[in-house]
Amino acid sequence: MPRQRTMIEEPTSLSPGRKAQKTARWARIMTKWLITFGGGARTKWKFVEFGGPTGSESRGIVDILAIRKDHGREREGLKRGDPFEIILIQTKGGSAPRPKKEDVDRLSRLARLYHARAVVLAEWKKGTHLQLYRLDGAEWRLATAKELFGMRIRPNK
Repeated sequence: MPRQRTMIEEPTSLSPGRKAQKTARWARIMTKWLITFGGGARTKWKFVEFGGPTGSESRGIVDILAIRKDHGREREGLKRGDPFEIILIQTKGGSAPRPKKEDVDRLSRLARLYHARAVVLAEWKKGTHLQLYRLDGAEWRLATAKELFGMRIRPNK
């Protein structure tokens, strides 16, 4: 008589593509969680995630766009809360390699184009803490969620 299943059994090993997809998804989830609960911002960040139709990654260099209203000083012709603060985020999960120089150049160009406050690399590996890095020129500098998302920060030049 065949064995009867009472619960859904998950396969013990994933194909490399499925494993990469799963770690990329968890890297995005952990990044949004850390920003929301570790940033300490009074004005909450909203997230635009650029996933493909099946939940996998889509084309383009930016994985998550973090955006919030800028309640700082008034600007000419605008009131407080009219402008936005934007941070571009690229996530890496598992053993995914860091962005190459050409990727860093593309991220920098996008930051200038959209007047982003910062470009962030979020690296997550299962069983470890998520690490955030801010793009400073052509170098990635270790940063905290509070530094990046807790208060107003100077824009990248």
